[in-house]
Amino acid sequence: MGRPADPARRERTLAQATDYVLAHGLAGLSLRPLAEALDTSPRMLLYDFGSKQELVAAVLAEARRRGAVRLAEHIPPKTGSVQERLRGIWEWISADERAPFVRLFFEVHADGLVHPENYPDQGEAITDWFDTVGATFRDVSTGPDDTVTSTLVMAVVRGLLFDLTATGDRHRTDRALDRFAELLNQ
Repeated sequence: MGRPADPARRERTLAQATDYVLAHGLAGLSLRPLAEALDTSPRMLLYDFGSKQELVAAVLAEARRRGAVRLAEHIPPKTGSVQERLRGIWEWISADERAPFVRLFFEVHADGLVHPENYPDQGEAITDWFDTVGATFRDVSTGPDDTVTSTLVMAVVRGLLFDLTATGDRHRTDRALDRFAELLNQ
């Protein structure tokens, strides 16, 4: 009879694997080096997760969960101006310590364009923030069913994050974000 599953070990492994992927990305991810870095074996990774694809899906879900929790903790109060709220979100999400999450986000979305079968939850990862962003900017939306405003805010923030990640031009992207906040408030 085989050894029973150890959920605590799986959770520890998932946390460590998520840290590894955030540090190194997914490109070229192989079970053998990952297992070595986590002080386990490829066989144990497969035992705990079933397959490499299921491990990657669990890691991405964990990275999204961590990001959502941290964002919820740092959403600016709705009492501030549109500019203050948007600036607060931008400062938090574009901070250097969030760079691993941002790089992973863009890596997954780029690879997902070529291999959508590897990321069946990709659309969900994009729309997860609708409620949070929608509630944050309800005062500039056109009504309770307005998804356009949150879509626009998310698209601009993603675009500026991509620009900042690719160019490192903090001054220009900060100014563009401030200009967008002015437009959003008109």
